[in-house]
Amino acid sequence: MNESNRQRKVAQIIQEDFAELFRKQASESSQSFLITVSDVRVTADLSIARIYLSIFPQDYRTPIMKEIEANKSQYRNFIGQKMANQVRIIPDLYFYLDTSLDDVEKLEKELKGLGDNPIL
Repeated sequence: MNESNRQRKVAQIIQEDFAELFRKQASESSQSFLITVSDVRVTADLSIARIYLSIFPQDYRTPIMKEIEANKSQYRNFIGQKMANQVRIIPDLYFYLDTSLDDVEKLEKELKGLGDNPIL
């Protein structure tokens, strides 16, 4: 499925604005954590944005995702103000935890373990 230029542009705006917002929130927090926006996918009609987040350290993932879900309407208002002049409808936001870096790390550990036990 190919994304249109419009979808890519809207996704890029959302990704940049949320990256800045989460960076600011993390710097103002008393706890030390990092939230990165690893990907944003927007539906063809621009009505839904799926936002994928990486959260470190892992201990903070559940509470941060719960907080983001609880504040979803404020996040939609935030993005609505940022995109008001560029889109007619502000997309509904869906946040997902991106664990692909965990998967890479796990795979690397498994491959290192295999190095000790050559198959041949």
